[in-house]
Amino acid sequence: LKAAAGAVANALALVRKDPECVKVVVRCRPMSRKEREDNRERIVDIDKNTGQVTLRNPEGDQNEPPKGFTFDMAFDWESGQDEVFRATAQPIIDSVLQGYNGTIFAYGQTGTGKTHTMEGQWEPPDLRGIIPRSFCHIFENIHDSQDTTTSFLVRASFLEIYNEEVRDLLSKDPKNKLELKEDPDRGVYVKDLTSYVVKSVAEMENVLLAGKKNRSVGATLMNQDSSRSHSIFSIVIESSGLAADGSQTLRAGKLNLVDLAGSERQSKTGATGDRLKEATKINLSLSALGNVISALVESKSAHVPYRDSKLTRLLQDSLGGNTKTVMVANMGPADYNYDESLSTLRYANRAKNIKNKPKINEDPKDAMLREFQDEINRLKSMLEQQNAGTMPAPAEEEQEDEEEEEEEGPDEADGPGSPATGPDQRKGKKTSKAAGGPGKAAKQVKAMSDKQLEEQRRKLEAQEAEIAKAENMREEERQRALEEVRKREEAVTKERRERERLAAQLKAMQEKLVVGQADAEKAREKALELERAQRELEEQEAEKERISSQLREKEEFSANFEEKYANIQEEAQAKARKLKKLWGKYEQARSEVKDLQREFQAEKEDLLDIIREQGKQIKILSLVVDSFIPEEERGSIEQHCAMDPASGEWSVAFPRLTGKALRGPAALA
Repeated sequence: LKAAAGAVANALALVRKDPECVKVVVRCRPMSRKEREDNRERIVDIDKNTGQVTLRNPEGDQNEPPKGFTFDMAFDWESGQDEVFRATAQPIIDSVLQGYNGTIFAYGQTGTGKTHTMEGQWEPPDLRGIIPRSFCHIFENIHDSQDTTTSFLVRASFLEIYNEEVRDLLSKDPKNKLELKEDPDRGVYVKDLTSYVVKSVAEMENVLLAGKKNRSVGATLMNQDSSRSHSIFSIVIESSGLAADGSQTLRAGKLNLVDLAGSERQSKTGATGDRLKEATKINLSLSALGNVISALVESKSAHVPYRDSKLTRLLQDSLGGNTKTVMVANMGPADYNYDESLSTLRYANRAKNIKNKPKINEDPKDAMLREFQDEINRLKSMLEQQNAGTMPAPAEEEQEDEEEEEEEGPDEADGPGSPATGPDQRKGKKTSKAAGGPGKAAKQVKAMSDKQLEEQRRKLEAQEAEIAKAENMREEERQRALEEVRKREEAVTKERRERERLAAQLKAMQEKLVVGQADAEKAREKALELERAQRELEEQEAEKERISSQLREKEEFSANFEEKYANIQEEAQAKARKLKKLWGKYEQARSEVKDLQREFQAEKEDLLDIIREQGKQIKILSLVVDSFIPEEERGSIEQHCAMDPASGEWSVAFPRLTGKALRGPAALA
């Protein structure tokens, strides 16, 4: 038993080192009220224990067998939000906290519950989806961390892809287009994307709600609140702690929570105008995503078309890259959605074979946590030096002191060519030098500790009171002395305010970092519980693999076993059973071919509709150009136009060749 357990452990370790496949989960929504009122038939059956989904063709004959698909997990219409979150998203979030990248995205036909799965409803809390539950899980793990020396920095951003335009949902101008850039260290990223540092669940929820207000939604015949864009809510978790050897470690994990817009057909959604244009862009980007999945699965394809859409470029690392990925395929149970449900299941079945190579992101070059720590250490050092009275004066103040000393130089320096200096002016200079100018006063104040600063303030107040009461001083001397004391008081006050400002700045930066708050005993118990649960999961996976292996061996044994019959009648019966089984497989293959042909024809018609619509737009734009732009000017503009491959748009080299400037011949000079 020990040897077997060791072998299983070694096998599991080897599996973990290998590239891991994208985890695919299927979720079927319940029948809607309208579907029940129309007496629609449910054609989907789900076995949650085995992850098997069975789909029946409502228009097929009785002999046509149902189509079966097996996934990592499957959830039926009775599955709750918490069950889906714990099984699909929680392991990914735990990995992100360790420094891995993670992506969770929902795919499916419009109206199948993708946004409900990802976001859900805020009230009651049981209906909250994966995104808000992720917030709670992230900060619970951070606060329950047993290592109080590890600090975390959490950042959040929110964007959407609307009509192939990347928009920042947290920007003051959310309709402004952003550019995609690529960097060897960072990969594909969005330039000038707004990112907020958050330190609590409430702050993260505020970021999500602020972005949701700017998201593009619209009504169609299939969904009253249909998402008209793909949205990506990104959370970057940076952590800094001590390694076993005492060195400082820095890790950064990124969690992408993606809510894709649903694929749709114009015949069902009734989309026209802007809605039809949105649907066209949505279907094209989802088609590009399907092409990327197919290219990754097929070993013959050397080129993966990530650049065909903004969506696939942003998800480039999540599909075949350095990311742990979970795909939630949402589907409807009703008979009139058979074609769409079958397409979704085939789509998800292909995605199962995508292999990613996730690794922990250690010491990333663009980590903001390192900048925060450097700034905190600098502020701490300044405050400590100020408190101890060892703060060096800035270089500009020393320069000011030197200039003052030059101005207050010896009288002999006043040569014949120098301006005349009267006795009163000389006396004023000597008094200022004796008292110390404002630069020297500031330098002396900076060299004082907090305690000395307070004592100096009290002395100056007492000195001011004595000068005001002195009777043997001329009024001119009294005012001059009071002015010098007040200058010193101002220097002291200014220094105190500067130190308070630095302390407030240090406190604000420290508050942005989140540190574990749990006591060691509680954290140890939770760690043991998690470790125990992880072992049970690994044992279940090993047992599942063992049973599957045994079943495969038995099937091969049965296939290769030479059967013996007592008589001809028994042999005929056995061969009839085999023939019936093979005939069933043949009928299933024929049905599969018909379904593929029908699906291909439907996609072809959709693409033809898109081509026709784009042809109309081209004709309208061509008519506008021919009617309002002279032919010679049009040729000049075409010569100065260039296609930007990154954005996929045309740009004019000389903007003065556009607009009203085109009317005058001077514009071409």
